[in-house]
Amino acid sequence: MRNSTSIIIVVIMLGVIVFSLVSPFMPQEEEQHQKDAKMPDKLHPVVEKKKNKLIRRAEDKGINVVITEGFRSVEKQNELYQQGRSDESNIVTNAKGGESYHNYGLAIDFALKRKDDVITWDLEYDGNNNGKSDWLEIVKIAKSLGFQWGGDWQHFKDYPHLQMDFGLTIRELQNGRWPPKEDA
Repeated sequence: MRNSTSIIIVVIMLGVIVFSLVSPFMPQEEEQHQKDAKMPDKLHPVVEKKKNKLIRRAEDKGINVVITEGFRSVEKQNELYQQGRSDESNIVTNAKGGESYHNYGLAIDFALKRKDDVITWDLEYDGNNNGKSDWLEIVKIAKSLGFQWGGDWQHFKDYPHLQMDFGLTIRELQNGRWPPKEDA
């Protein structure tokens, strides 16, 4: 009887130890509730604020940047994913709906507006005549604001793409983890 009581106590203590080691890695109640949270339907407030700063700083350099895309619905993402796969056009994305930072309001795409009001994606265009690519000047400003640039990606260069992932993966976003609403 005494041995069985000792064994039960040891088993309980081991259970408490294992639980204390594992519990920090288990989803917290708040995260579980977020899985039921509504998907975003607009740009994240921090991304919106940084986008506006990007536009103002570009204007200060004599560059007219145009935001061609911000938040993108899952349905729209699926339509873009089909481009070049279901028709003769070029593939424009490798991300299906729910697999793009656009779907979570964490990405924007941009282009340049020339002095003749034509929108261009010309990476070498120098409309402010300072001997530097306006495109790369925009990228430099964006990076200083905390954006990551799709032109730095290894496998699929997405030159118009800027995103802020807040350290979250697509998988984490799909599971309901959201970035904070304000700058840290």
